[in-house]
Amino acid sequence: MIKTIIFDFGDVFINLDKPATIRELSKLGNFSLTDDVTTTFDQYEVGNINTSEFITYLQSTVNNASEEEVINAWNAILLDFPKHRLDFIKQLASENKYKLLLLSNTNELHIDWIKNNISFFKEFKSCFESFYLSHEIHLRKPNSNIFNFVLDDHLIDPTETLFIDDTAINTKSASELGIHTWNNDPKTEDVTDLFSTKSDLF
Repeated sequence: MIKTIIFDFGDVFINLDKPATIRELSKLGNFSLTDDVTTTFDQYEVGNINTSEFITYLQSTVNNASEEEVINAWNAILLDFPKHRLDFIKQLASENKYKLLLLSNTNELHIDWIKNNISFFKEFKSCFESFYLSHEIHLRKPNSNIFNFVLDDHLIDPTETLFIDDTAINTKSASELGIHTWNNDPKTEDVTDLFSTKSDLF
């Protein structure tokens, strides 16, 4: 029986345009996704470099574009947050049947954009017992240590836990620890279909 549900954020609740950041950075200059760039992105996502340092780094990769230009390009991945998904998680929280947790690979610039552009962000966040963001806990998916951190933090049994994420490598890592998973396809599935899609677990 499932007692805890761990939700990803992007492409589970908020819609994403994942190629958009690279596309928009490329418009600013001679940008390419090198190993160094990927490593720096990951380091920012776990909070090992601060936002000021990251913006300066982005500027250096695109011929010193303005701060505003690189921030807008970085945030281009973020789209809309459909209201019906907020209604779903609010209803689920009000029923108090499950421990609800959020676990997201994200960063300060993205969260700041969400706080400023999603009017109901605080209401959404309040639905969860814990709201784990990679840049705050210095861990990121798909590394197993982030899942162990959450399991240990709440003393929860992986076999009584469901993890929902749109990225297959993340759900694979969680499943290897005995956690039930739903690798949702954001193009064809919606988190609000949870109980019909995963009815075998409930």
